[in-house]
Amino acid sequence: MNKTELVAELARRTELTQKDAGAALDSLLDIVAEGLAKGDKLTIPGYLTVDRVARKARTARNPQTGAPIEIAATNAVKLSAGSKLKAAAKG
Repeated sequence: MNKTELVAELARRTELTQKDAGAALDSLLDIVAEGLAKGDKLTIPGYLTVDRVARKARTARNPQTGAPIEIAATNAVKLSAGSKLKAAAKG
């Protein structure tokens, strides 16, 4: 399912227009992104947890030359599926 199909299904289930459903989905994604930027953790019990994790700086190797490469510290996104989402995936 892509974003267009998701918006259409959301509109059908909520009886919103597709424009309103698209705006609601975009707002939700903006809220998640802004929260992650601030370091907040989003939890939807039973379904999903979205968190920002710090990755330490490390040394890696260039696979072609074998030369060491310094990889800077950065933040990454960690998604964890909840029990209801895992159960739905099992069928």
